[in-house]
Amino acid sequence: MVKRGLFVGRFQPPHLGHIEVIKWCFRHVDELVIVIGSAQESHTLKNPFTAGERIEMLRLALRDAGIRADKVYLIPVPDIAMNFVWPRYVELFAPRFQIVFTRNPLVARLFSEYGYKIVEPPSFSREEYSATHVRELMLAGNDRWRQLVPRSVEKYIDNIKGVERLQQIAMKD
Repeated sequence: MVKRGLFVGRFQPPHLGHIEVIKWCFRHVDELVIVIGSAQESHTLKNPFTAGERIEMLRLALRDAGIRADKVYLIPVPDIAMNFVWPRYVELFAPRFQIVFTRNPLVARLFSEYGYKIVEPPSFSREEYSATHVRELMLAGNDRWRQLVPRSVEKYIDNIKGVERLQQIAMKD
């Protein structure tokens, strides 16, 4: 039987910390379901990129990291406002999985109540590798964000004018 895990994130944008956690997850499972949360959100300060853009960025980043595409499922999942049933909602979108990788206490609690094994990945320089931090640097016009994301993600964001998008959204808000 294939051992499959689940890892949830918004990936706004995917950064090197995400990639390190994903690599770490593969020490424990054969396949990984990566849930792209808040899939309905885009063009806001907290969620500037569309689900489709995040899927493309993740595919590029995983390829660059040497992670085989046939070992990963990228599943966009929109939010719902009912925490207790959220694990069942995720199951509607995702292939079967046995393990949930998370550092989020709420996610851990919800999935454990439905009988899933919870494994907490280590923190890979969380203060540095945070999508919030990356977006703050982008907003400030500080190119340091480029060192925090995979090179392919940096190029992708440049191609879609992602920094300009974020800065323009900030002016409206």
